[in-house]
Amino acid sequence: MARVALVTGGTRGIGAAISKALKAAGYKVAASYAGNDEAANKFKAETHIPVYKWDVASFDACSEGIKKVEDELGPVDVLVNNAGITRDGAFHKMTIEQWNAVINTNLGSLFNMTRPVIEGMRARKFGRIINISSINGQKGQFGQVNYSAAKAGDIGFTKALALENARGGITVNVICPGYINTEMVQAVPKEVVEKSILPMIPVNRLGEPEEIARAVVFLASDDAGYITGSTLTINGGQYHA
Repeated sequence: MARVALVTGGTRGIGAAISKALKAAGYKVAASYAGNDEAANKFKAETHIPVYKWDVASFDACSEGIKKVEDELGPVDVLVNNAGITRDGAFHKMTIEQWNAVINTNLGSLFNMTRPVIEGMRARKFGRIINISSINGQKGQFGQVNYSAAKAGDIGFTKALALENARGGITVNVICPGYINTEMVQAVPKEVVEKSILPMIPVNRLGEPEEIARAVVFLASDDAGYITGSTLTINGGQYHA
């Protein structure tokens, strides 16, 4: 029977690529999203992957959403915590709303999504939890104290949870992408990308969402059973922790 994979933020950008790649690898995939109904409906029509709408910053919403997914598809075997937002600004001007929104969505969501599925994974002696962090959680980034703090927290969450569940057939790993060719990066002026961003990347190009997705598929597989608590940097050589 096909394993069930749940991808948060799974209808756009890196998340959409992950959802498609997992489906192609034979998983029954559910993709959650927060607010863009138009993009989610288009994704669903194109991929035939079921989509579910809830706010990953809310524990109750996650619990209810996961229950619906499991009722319709079966117990979640693979959880990809990909959803994230930015609310950039220099720290001395940052509001508590900007701080809380990013911390709750990018870090709090890992508890909110993982807690409802971890007991089932432990009972079944199998689970794959893959968290999507960021290069900026490793090296920091000007104007992103909130985002960098949350993404660094994702790495610590991964390492500790991996230790707790290593004997139970559950692996927990984190991927730190660098600059990936998504809508967010495409919105940056071409001149800025060519003059400021690409020179920092040794391979001299942006990454593609599919390159992150292929790594997720591998970490979700039985072949990756000896890999847990690891941080996989996919950034074209830009930074090594």
